[in-house]
Amino acid sequence: MSTSITLKNIPEPLYRRIRMAADRHHRSLNSEIIARLEQALAPHPVDVEESLQQARRLRERYTGPPLTLDDIEAAIDQGRR
Repeated sequence: MSTSITLKNIPEPLYRRIRMAADRHHRSLNSEIIARLEQALAPHPVDVEESLQQARRLRERYTGPPLTLDDIEAAIDQGRR
């Protein structure tokens, strides 16, 4: 089943970039937009081992005092302001 949508008020610079990308990929404007949406919304597998290694490397580089749960919560709260 396919569904149609209409895009309105696309800024001219964005339209030109999509048009250029479609031309580069030998696609219609519609096909380019669908391909970009599929790419943007596709699940991206997470490499758990790589994420753990990166966290360990960051932890090794940290030279400050140990962080408490209160420190972390305060930083999160500050970021929400």
